[in-house]
Amino acid sequence: MKHVNGADDITAWPSFLTAMPEWVEAAFAYQTDFIQRGILFAEILRQRGNLYMEHVRAGQPPVLVFDYDWVLDGRTLPRPVNYAIVRIRDRRHADETGSAAPAQGDRRKPPSGEHRSANKRRPIVIIDPRAGHGPGIGGSKIDSQIGMALNQGHPVYFILFFTDPAPGQTLADVQAAEVRFLEEVARRHPEAEKPAVIGNCQAGWAAALIGADRPDVTGPLVFNGSPLSYWGGVEGANPMRYKGGLTGGVWLTSLWSDLGNGKFDGASLVAGFEDLNPANTIWTKQYNVWANVDTEAERYLNFEKWWGGFFKMNAEEIHFIVDSLFVGNELEQGYLRLQEGKAIHLKNLRDPIVVFASQGDNITPPQQALNWIVKVYGSVDEIRRNGQVIVYVVHERIGHLGIFVSGSVAKKEHREIIGTLEMLDYLRPGLYEMIITEKPSGGESDGFNVEFVERGMADILALDDGLAEEAAFRPVAAVSRFNDRLYRTFVSPWVRLVVDEWTAEVIRQLHPLRVQRYIFSDLNPMMGIAARLAPQVKANRQPTAPENPFMVWERYVSESTKIFLDCWRDIRDTAQETLFRAIYDNVWMKTLFPETHTESGRELVRELSAEEAAIRRELWLQVMERGGFAEAVVRIILAVAGANKATDRRQYTVATRIIQVNDRLMDLAPDRLKWLVKQQSAVLEKDPDLAIQTLATLLPETTDRIEAFEIANSIASADLELDAPEQKVLSDIKHVLGL
Repeated sequence: MKHVNGADDITAWPSFLTAMPEWVEAAFAYQTDFIQRGILFAEILRQRGNLYMEHVRAGQPPVLVFDYDWVLDGRTLPRPVNYAIVRIRDRRHADETGSAAPAQGDRRKPPSGEHRSANKRRPIVIIDPRAGHGPGIGGSKIDSQIGMALNQGHPVYFILFFTDPAPGQTLADVQAAEVRFLEEVARRHPEAEKPAVIGNCQAGWAAALIGADRPDVTGPLVFNGSPLSYWGGVEGANPMRYKGGLTGGVWLTSLWSDLGNGKFDGASLVAGFEDLNPANTIWTKQYNVWANVDTEAERYLNFEKWWGGFFKMNAEEIHFIVDSLFVGNELEQGYLRLQEGKAIHLKNLRDPIVVFASQGDNITPPQQALNWIVKVYGSVDEIRRNGQVIVYVVHERIGHLGIFVSGSVAKKEHREIIGTLEMLDYLRPGLYEMIITEKPSGGESDGFNVEFVERGMADILALDDGLAEEAAFRPVAAVSRFNDRLYRTFVSPWVRLVVDEWTAEVIRQLHPLRVQRYIFSDLNPMMGIAARLAPQVKANRQPTAPENPFMVWERYVSESTKIFLDCWRDIRDTAQETLFRAIYDNVWMKTLFPETHTESGRELVRELSAEEAAIRRELWLQVMERGGFAEAVVRIILAVAGANKATDRRQYTVATRIIQVNDRLMDLAPDRLKWLVKQQSAVLEKDPDLAIQTLATLLPETTDRIEAFEIANSIASADLELDAPEQKVLSDIKHVLGL
């Protein structure tokens, strides 16, 4: 058989096969498709290997699809770190100086020097995780966190990092550098409010460290898939938290750092993530490309470029992270020290917090993302006493990486989280769940409705199966440190004696995750066969029909393989959990290692005497009757919006417009307005009925009362619903004001 161009067609069928039975035709069609897919799959693996080699040679730059300008390079600071901050350019528009955006291929630009932005919107700083991989996942697509922030007109900054840490770099140095970055962002936007910080995974707890230590430099904080409660999890579902105890603790981290000549290889962290889901690692990810070889190449290669970029940490950094955070859980308990003599307590967080978790996340399950709220504060009343606003969002099924890379999550959750950051400062202090629903009219252009529903600690605990089982993790920290001292005393000197930088690099290059990439690159001369055959196969592609019985059988085999690997994983995880419980969750361990630190956030409340209660009520009455029109309107807005224990974003929008056009409210400075919100929230929380009754004192003039009640009506009708609680509050206000 010949093609139209005269070339031999290796996939054409001899004419006698057309008379064969139907199953034979199906077999030959499947065989042709199978061979062609095999060649194309090998070519994709070759491209992946070459892409890995090119990325390494280029210094593993961020996988951002957005152009950016350098702002500050942490390697030039007095205490150098391998971090830097850049300003993201919006390629769709001219920048604020009037210059056209750079060409798409030109990602990095030199520092622009002294520049103060005219944009008064709050700047947003996004930090990607340094947990084995490189930076850029938060902006690897147009529909991403960066894209959503740009769409809403925010100046966007991105904190990136380089492959190798600076000599002697510690986690305290990194935190100091990030504080310096945030100060520079604030300096460049003097008329805007403090920058909001979005931290992905590991960067979430890093942002929490900054916010708790230096609340003066941060605005709202967003923790996406970020572990802050490291012992949390559900029995039988979260096996990763047991590994520290089963391997003897942090000594293994010290060993790998010694084998790296003082540097910890990020490929080892990535291998731990891959080990969580062997079915996906060994089979599903590759089979999905194999089965959809005509359409999956670009997506697969883009992801693998990031997934195969392995970054390093200094031994001091990774040792602190594993010992003090993951094994010791010191941040949640309030005695983490980045510097000697200075403890960091999460109760020091002052700005609103948004926690985004997912039920489908097997790396940072919701319990690890949310339980710290219960442990640190103990009750919602304590959150309110601290004047804090904490919001959480729980996705039903998305996986850990999907929180950062999924386009649908970016266009829904991330878009709405970023879109409501300005609203958070004006919520009554407390704990809320953010509920995002599609507007009734439907359609993407219509967007979503956002509602903040008041929640209690019981709602967070309902996601868990109890906190008592976390007691088994307390002995792990003691055993871990004992093992580490033994290793450092008797083994580490000998390992460091025989390992130099050349040996460490050989060990790194022999890591299986690296070998599986470069072995299929052009370094392997056998891959030239795939490179030569792939163009011919693409030109003569003959995919078989999905209903081909052999294709159906292939899918059945694939699904059976996945089920088998999942079963093996479940057996392994159950065995590991059982072993962990047998070692650590017994009376001997609890006796040898008793609890030495009390849970923070739980305070004993002394009963007040009748006289003390009367004095406090009198003082509160004085506060409630102090003020005028502004205090009354803010109190009314909060009372109406929170009447049904939920605040709709539409109510916030209406309230904002009212304040912007009202002669006596439009001149309120943002800080003053936020203070009024917290003050009047406390008033309503203390005694809602008395707070409403004292409105008459704040509004002595009839015209003011009429205007205030009109505002109350506008807020109540903003969400197009007037439920019973709102009707009651309106009725009470109307009665008190004598209208």
